[in-house]
Order: sequence, then C-alpha cells, then structure tokens
Amino acid sequence: MFRLFAVFFLLCSLLSPAVAQQAAVTPRAETGGAQTLNDILLRQNAQKVDDEFRRSAVGDPDAAAQITAPLGTLGGQSDPELWRALRYNTADVQTQSRGPAATTLIQDGGMWWLEFRQGPLLTYGAGLLGGTLVLLALFYLIRGRVLIEGEKTGRTITRFGGVERFGHWLLASSFLILGATGLISLFGRKVLIPTFGHEAFSTVAIGTKWVHNNISWAFIVALIIIFVFWVGHNLPDRTDLFWLKKGGGIFGGGHPPAKKFNAGQKVIFWSVIVLGSSISVSGLSLLFPFEFHMFGATFAKLNAWGVTGWFGFDPLPYPLAPQEEMQYAQLWHAIVSLVLTAIIFAHIYIGSVGMEGAFDAMGSGEVEEQWAREHHSLWVEDVRKAEMQQSKDA
Repeated sequence: MFRLFAVFFLLCSLLSPAVAQQAAVTPRAETGGAQTLNDILLRQNAQKVDDEFRRSAVGDPDAAAQITAPLGTLGGQSDPELWRALRYNTADVQTQSRGPAATTLIQDGGMWWLEFRQGPLLTYGAGLLGGTLVLLALFYLIRGRVLIEGEKTGRTITRFGGVERFGHWLLASSFLILGATGLISLFGRKVLIPTFGHEAFSTVAIGTKWVHNNISWAFIVALIIIFVFWVGHNLPDRTDLFWLKKGGGIFGGGHPPAKKFNAGQKVIFWSVIVLGSSISVSGLSLLFPFEFHMFGATFAKLNAWGVTGWFGFDPLPYPLAPQEEMQYAQLWHAIVSLVLTAIIFAHIYIGSVGMEGAFDAMGSGEVEEQWAREHHSLWVEDVRKAEMQQSKDA
C-alpha cells in the first residue's frame, strides 16, 4: 500500500510542471478566453495589451455550442461578438451610404483627442494668450510708449503702397475674424454653454463655423500677397545681428540701424508666413478630410526613417482613418493658431499703443521722416539715393 502511494506521489510531481507550463501558455484558460485581471490593470496603466484573443473572438458557427446547451448561441455569434467584429473592422456589413465616412463604423481612438482638447489644450492655450497680454501690459507700464526722440520735420516718406496695405489689412482682418471664431469653437463648451445655454451656443457655433470656413480663403490669399511683396525685404543679413544684440534699442540706448524691415519685424514676418501656412494646410485637411490626408502620409515616412526609434518611442500610428486625420489636424490647427495669436498680440501692441508713428505706416502709408530715420535709417538712405538718381535721370 505504501508503494502505491509513493508511485502516485511521484506521478503527481512529474505532471505538475507540465500543467504549470500549459497554464502559462494559456493565461486566459481560467476566464474562458476573456481578458484577465492583468489585462485590465495593464489597460488602466495605459500599457499595451495583446488583444488578439479579442480580435479573433467574433463568432464561429462551427465552434459554437449547441442551441440546446446551457450557454448555446444562435448561429455561433452573440451580440458582444458582433460589436467586437464591428470594432475591429472584420464584420461583413453592407450599407446604402456611399460616402467615404461609411467605411468606418466605429472609431474608438478619439478619447485621447477629446481628453487632450478639453484639458491641456484649453488650459495651456488660455495661459499662453493670457500670459502674453499680461507681459505686454507690464512692459508698457515699465517701458512706456516708444516716442519719436528727435524733432519732427513735418515731412513724410512713403513706406507702403496701396496694394501692400491692402494685403496687410486683408490678412489682419481675416486673422482677427478667424481667431475670434476659432476661440469660440475651442472654448465655447467651457465658457459659452454654462453662460448662455446649449441652444444659444448651437446657433452661435453654426454661424461661427460657417464664417470661419469661408473667411479662411481670404486669409490664404492675403498670405500669398504679403509673401510676394515683402519676402525680398525680409531675408536675414548682418544688420539683424547688431539689431538683436541691442534688443532693438532697449539695451545700450539709441536705435540700431535697420533696413525697411528690422530683425524684430522679420521675425514677425516669417512667423506669419511659416505658421500661417501650416494653419492653412491643416485647415484645408479639415475642410477636405477624405481627400487631403496630412498626417497619415507624414507618420508613414517618419516610421520608415525610424525617427521615433531615435528617441525610444513606438512607431506612430498608421494608417489613419479619416476621423483620426481630423483629430490630429484639429489639434495641430489649434496649437499653431494659439502660438501665432500670441505673436500677433505683440505685433498689434507695437503697431498701436507701443510706438509713436508706427500705425501711420499701415494707416496712410506715409511716415514721419524723423521716425523713419530713427527706426529704419538704412532704408531712408536707400530711398533718398533712389530719389536723387531719379532726379538726375529726369
């Protein structure tokens, strides 16, 4: 009898590693193939979970239990399996809709976009714009308005022609309208709905969206106009280094020499051109999300070059559904627009209350000669030389 117990114990000890190994190979055996507690914990910690066990569990009539069985299914597919098949785009679905959006029934990758849009984007965006206004107000209180230091001559110099001023004001007015309507769309749910209610905000949101989409074309046209007229005057040169070194006259006293556009104005110009172009491109992708895919192609190239691996990150998502394209484009559009708006705040400040005589350049196009000599001395010399040459030729 003792020998029988010894043999039984020996067999159990030999079989236990095999059983343990089999359990390790099929960790979801105890849950019938469903997700385990470890899967749930990994998902809660935003870690990757191998969901192949869910992708394949979309119903198999051949493997289904009999209808008469306690857990039998009708046709081998239950409601959870149907929705799972829809989620992983494996369901055999037919629809009368022929639009491009019909190819995506469920797009469950939008929660990160919604959380980022409602959280960090609003918080940091409001902080950026509000902080910029506070800094400009402090600068005005400390520095005061930049006045014309020398005696005014009463003579003027033509700084900008009519077409240049038209391009500038077309760009400025369209940007202000786009900025206002964009901020309503971005902050409306947090600010306007609690104040005016859902119905009032719905009317405002529909109107602002229509205005925003159509005024965008004026912004793009104006961007092209100012680029054509001013790109030649905004190329960097050595005079910009000296201007930046003196901070435009803030450090060391006196106004550093500058051509038609000083280094500060060149920074504004290229910020408007580069960031404005990026805003325009992302806006076009939002207007035509099914025809113009901006991020998917970019992500594919970055993955092919292995860029994310250089920094230890996973490959970027690809391919992207049209809805995902719109999510990335909307965030990019909003972030770049907020940055450009903060820069334009500084530009508006200098061109209005910040500097005496600056508004005349875009108002009438004529500026006081003394103002021009103090802020753009090299440009004034070029203008006078050109006038002298014309008088000689005449």
